[in-house]
Amino acid sequence: MRPRFPLTVRLATLDDAETLAELWQHAVDEGGEASAAHATLWHRPDVTEATEALAFQLEQPHRHVWVALHDDVVVGAVAASVTTLTPVTTTRALVVTDLVVDPSRRRHGIAWQMLLTVAEHGEQQECEIYLAIIPGVAREPARYLAKVGFSPVASVRAITGQALRARVASRATTSPTGRMLAVRRSLRRLENRRD
Repeated sequence: MRPRFPLTVRLATLDDAETLAELWQHAVDEGGEASAAHATLWHRPDVTEATEALAFQLEQPHRHVWVALHDDVVVGAVAASVTTLTPVTTTRALVVTDLVVDPSRRRHGIAWQMLLTVAEHGEQQECEIYLAIIPGVAREPARYLAKVGFSPVASVRAITGQALRARVASRATTSPTGRMLAVRRSLRRLENRRD
């Protein structure tokens, strides 16, 4: 689908950080069922944090972030990484981790144009497989990606580092004493972070 208005897709720059944070917040606010899934993972960053995060993304050699502009206004963004399908195969895969369109500009071909940019980049990087990660409860993005031709092949789950460590620490040791010490260490770390 061609965009219904003039659209430019370019690589993101640090100057886009504040606008991207607003775009993500707007998408989360308008996300319906997907907002609940993001509630534990998302917080609205200030400009400093958004700039720092975007700088980290842009420093990664196999990571790219593109923005879609209409009349010099950011109306969408897509982020993707090139990797191998598994650690022991050379089959290259391009993983789309974020595809966000301003809710007021949806259904105008913006996502199609951004995915075309992703596909062209993947071809340049000799990627054979393209993957997209979306919130598990996000019906509209799931339907859109199915319409494009993406098939469900994996389940992505999330947990905070603190919660993961607390859950696995008690089971990772075999002796009861070791488990008790691991739990105490986790509790101590939690208390230190609160202070």
